[in-house]
Amino acid sequence: MLKGHQSWVFENKPVILGTATVVGPFEGRGPLAKDFSIIHGDSMLEEKSWEKAEKVLIEEAAKLAIENAGLTKEQVQFYIGGDLMNQIISSSFAARTLSIPFLGVFGACSTSMESLALAAMIVNSKSAHYALAGTCSHNASVEKQFRYPTEYGSQKPPTAQYTVTGAGAAIVSDKGEGPVVTSATIGRVIDMGITDPFNMGAAMAPAAVDTMEAHFRDLNIQPGHYDLIVTGDLSKVGYEIACELLKKHKIPMQQTEYKDCGMMIYDYDTQMVQSGASGCGCSAVVTYGHLINRMRKGEIKRMLVVATGALLSPLSFQQGETIPCIAHAVSIEAGRDM
Repeated sequence: MLKGHQSWVFENKPVILGTATVVGPFEGRGPLAKDFSIIHGDSMLEEKSWEKAEKVLIEEAAKLAIENAGLTKEQVQFYIGGDLMNQIISSSFAARTLSIPFLGVFGACSTSMESLALAAMIVNSKSAHYALAGTCSHNASVEKQFRYPTEYGSQKPPTAQYTVTGAGAAIVSDKGEGPVVTSATIGRVIDMGITDPFNMGAAMAPAAVDTMEAHFRDLNIQPGHYDLIVTGDLSKVGYEIACELLKKHKIPMQQTEYKDCGMMIYDYDTQMVQSGASGCGCSAVVTYGHLINRMRKGEIKRMLVVATGALLSPLSFQQGETIPCIAHAVSIEAGRDM
């Protein structure tokens, strides 16, 4: 049901029945490697292009999430997903392979929680028994589209981020055992006038803070309600700005642990990723891999995942537009079996 102005509370507590994460070799050398379902040894995935490889990432994650949920794809009523490629082709072409009724969404790097929120709403309203949510990104395909091809070897500034090669998927169900989705807050588009595609963290931070404020206000709770709050891919620069804004807005984040997925997936000392990670796959693989695993182990009882996205495109950048951003928040709690 609607709570406040922009939040949903899922009174039926849809269950995350199964998840899966698929990453590339670079992500497999990071600190969260043990939490990923599949780590590929070759970023091309034996395909002829980076874009085709990206499609394989989400196909594999979706199929494995369905398998881990103990289902067949014929039992899944809806697939909600999107990505960063033109007209979300990775997700729509994967939907062609999966042959599951498809709802394509685009929230840039916030797509992980946008798709999960919509899947939970569909299941909570009894419009489906099983819904699949997923998203993906590939370093070489995304960098080529939004900045420079990796082959070009351009030098990046310290504010730049490294796009994650990975895909995450989850099956949301009206029955079964596992973590449950309890609420979601849908963000507003926020634009602070930033035009630099190498400074996504600074562009997205205000949107993350705006959504967190709305979540706490709509649900009448404090940050301490959660054991952990994570943003999607602000990385070092955006995370510091977000912390400053939260303090300025008098939000008591000291009540809980606050982290950023973009700062968790890579090792800053050995992997040379400038400010940190970005991409649709960033919050997806950290949440559906590392964080859900921690919840299943009993280390986390409640968490809020605030996925962030920069809504630019090559076309908007070429026309001199600024970078509008958005963030969507989803609350996940340990289920009754955990």
